[in-house]
Amino acid sequence: MQAALAPFSPAAAFPRAPREEWQVLDDPSEWTAFGRALDEAAGRWESQVAVEGMHCAACGLTVETALLHVPGVLEVQVNAASQRARVVWSAAQTRPSRWFEASEAAGYRLVPAADSSARERRSRELRLALWRWLVSGFCMMQVMMYAYPAYIAQPGEMTADAAQLLRWASWVLTLPVLFFSCGPFFRSAWRDLRNGRIGMDLPVAFGIAIAFAVSSAATFDGAGVLGREVYFDSLTMFVFFLLTGRWLEARLRDRTAGSLEAVMNRLPDSIERLEADGGWQRVAVRRLTAGDVVRVRPGEAFPADGVLIDGGTSTDEALLTGESRPVPRSRGERVLAGSHNLSATVQVRIESVGEGTRFAQIVRLMESAALSKPRLAQLADRIARPFLILVLASAAGAAAFWWHVDSGKALMVAVAVLIVTCPCALSLATPAAMLASAGALARGGVLTSNLQALEALASVDTVVFDKTGTLTGDTPRLERVYCRQGLRPGDALEIGAALGAHSLHPGARALVHAWNAQFRLPPAWEVTQPAELAGLGLEGLLRRGTSADALARRVRLGSASHCKVPALQVESPQVHLSDEEGWLASFVLAEELRPDAAAAVAALQAEGITVRLLSGDRDSAAREIAASAGIAFAQGGCTPEDKLEVLWRLQAEGRQVAMVGDGLNDGPSLARANASFAFGRAVPLSRARADFVVLGDALSSIPRTIAQARRTLHVVRQNLAWAAGYNALCVPLAIAGWLPAWLAGLGMAASSLVVVLNAARLATGDTGNKAVR
Repeated sequence: MQAALAPFSPAAAFPRAPREEWQVLDDPSEWTAFGRALDEAAGRWESQVAVEGMHCAACGLTVETALLHVPGVLEVQVNAASQRARVVWSAAQTRPSRWFEASEAAGYRLVPAADSSARERRSRELRLALWRWLVSGFCMMQVMMYAYPAYIAQPGEMTADAAQLLRWASWVLTLPVLFFSCGPFFRSAWRDLRNGRIGMDLPVAFGIAIAFAVSSAATFDGAGVLGREVYFDSLTMFVFFLLTGRWLEARLRDRTAGSLEAVMNRLPDSIERLEADGGWQRVAVRRLTAGDVVRVRPGEAFPADGVLIDGGTSTDEALLTGESRPVPRSRGERVLAGSHNLSATVQVRIESVGEGTRFAQIVRLMESAALSKPRLAQLADRIARPFLILVLASAAGAAAFWWHVDSGKALMVAVAVLIVTCPCALSLATPAAMLASAGALARGGVLTSNLQALEALASVDTVVFDKTGTLTGDTPRLERVYCRQGLRPGDALEIGAALGAHSLHPGARALVHAWNAQFRLPPAWEVTQPAELAGLGLEGLLRRGTSADALARRVRLGSASHCKVPALQVESPQVHLSDEEGWLASFVLAEELRPDAAAAVAALQAEGITVRLLSGDRDSAAREIAASAGIAFAQGGCTPEDKLEVLWRLQAEGRQVAMVGDGLNDGPSLARANASFAFGRAVPLSRARADFVVLGDALSSIPRTIAQARRTLHVVRQNLAWAAGYNALCVPLAIAGWLPAWLAGLGMAASSLVVVLNAARLATGDTGNKAVR
């Protein structure tokens, strides 16, 4: 670290002091909270940040340009869709406060990826956006009410004073829309002009400003050079539609933007560390080093990879291994950063911290996959600014052409061009259809967290399943029972279920589930003094009934070593039962394939989709489950890196891949896949990179969703064809002066309405059930 920082000279690199709120980021001890050292000797660091205020591909290009102009910033990747950026910088030449300030000067605020306050800021922004939308909607309705008489009145039916009063009322009601609801458009446009660039909001702001200026001039001086026509109704309607799209987009982003932050915040902020004097002191996790001894209480997450040196417990490692069942850990066994301590206070000697932990490696894979740009996003980056320049040039050319004829008409022709070329219908064509489809899917039990994934899902030709918790259920199935001579299997199961009810271990839950499935009444055995030994099993005193005179016997349930009996010579999971006399019974368990797994796989294959299985379990178990589900391609023993490599290979072959997973070890694969699914019972971090979340256990939702996605893409194409045709027809008319501004606004609203109504068809009727019939 010292070598990395030595060459840096603050006086030479910083011409002025950074803002106070960013100075804390210049502390090298803070850098690991949102990044990692790529080369400590050379002082090269990689940082992950969230970018606030981005709306389009042009915004992403602006952020990249602003950051790359900072001396010492070596590389920048910005993804406008995920609103995240990756910055590679030299600690010898700059500090984070420098490039944070540069992005702020460009109009986009950066937030460290691990900042826990990001969610609160997004909530405030959403509330303010909602208020802007409500104000514009209310004012639009009132202005339309005042404008309606002017449209239907015959000559002589309305006095000049009445018409002027309605204009004044419309002008007053337009002011809140202009100064409050349109605030983001004008601020963004001013920021673009100040920095000498063109953004998506610039033509919008110009159109709004010109329409308001011409309408205001007509209101105050009807005989002036700009004429008597007012366009407050078109203006407020135009703003309302734009804010509707922005608010829907913000809502969607709010549902997904916190996903990676949830991963980053999985580790605790502080932990108790053993000090030299034998006492315990709570310290920040980033202060831990290898060799430290920490105390982790039940409910806390392990701060780093290490070994248990005192105590035993059960851990939730679903985020790291995909295993949804609690894992017993005893003294001497290894625990992983990011897993949760479930049952007892333990002491852990730290072996790996920070980037050396498996948790950090998986997070880094997720960040890398999330920052890669799909083909459509790259295309948007290339055409964003040329399109905006063409829009402004068309409006300016039309105004110049008409200026010598009629200056008032020239300005309104420019407004008409700006309104007609405003991609309102084009921008609604895709999200309107996808939102309607997402609503239909939600009613069917599938939540959509990334609308654009519907387009990718429609072209999927390969579906890759994880095994544990996805194709199989969370609780193992009782397959066989071996018991002592003279003891019936049902009696053995009753004893096991009575004792197993006092544990959360999956083996114990399997016995309880099996008993409840066969019998309505609870076991007749009463358990006293139950005790669970971490990593081994349970024991307790069992008495038949509640009579105090009944003879109690000590029974053990768990592993073969715990029960002091020989293990069965089978590969399947097994649980044993013993008493004072020795072996009582052995239960062979099997992972339960979800009931509709085979039908769902068959439905996918019937649509020409190839189905594969990737699992972290042993290869024989993966192939057995695959055969039961009717899957021909299966591979076991996969690490997260292996799964990602398989997806890369399939995509390199030209395949469109959907991933169905559960657990943080699937996170990189979910991020890399063209489309991804996570089941609703999966831990929240498995949803971090999932485009679709299936509520419940119905695998049949997968083929249904794919069928709905294909129908959605068909409607999107219809909408795009309509919107493109509308623009192709109306733009020449507007430039020629044959399309007045009010008609342009009406046409814009009508085209948007057609698009929305066509998309609404997706919210009704069949959502793809035929795919699984």
